[in-house]
Amino acid sequence: MSENNTEVLVGGIVLAAAIGIAIYGAQIGGLSAGSGATYPLSASFRSLEGVSVGTDVRLAGVKVGTVTDVGLNPTTFRADTKVALGKDILIPDDSAIIISSEGLLGGNFIEIVPGGSPLNFEPGSEITDTQGAVSLISLLLKFVSGSGGGEE
Repeated sequence: MSENNTEVLVGGIVLAAAIGIAIYGAQIGGLSAGSGATYPLSASFRSLEGVSVGTDVRLAGVKVGTVTDVGLNPTTFRADTKVALGKDILIPDDSAIIISSEGLLGGNFIEIVPGGSPLNFEPGSEITDTQGAVSLISLLLKFVSGSGGGEE
């Protein structure tokens, strides 16, 4: 009987762990309930490296939206991007939108740098003040080639 009880206890622990992992995965993936209504904004970037549909949009380090669409503009050769922000997040119309990195090995996300205007973006507006992704590899290559040539 005690061996049977042990098996039931271990099975319950494994089941509880699996449920916990599933809930955690749903929260990380943005599938939690109560995400609320959103409104769209658009922006055009020179480089959208490391950003795709579903990437976080953050303001002061807090997730306030997600990237909903990415496409190449055949006329300007820029990456046209659409983001969806929470209805309760009002962004001043002189704000900037930039691509930031979570660190040397972390992924990229889109960051909104708020301006000081008393007017806010209307749904569907375009944010014109953008800064694209900076390639860490090209920065490292510039550093290596610059430091190697000056020490002779």
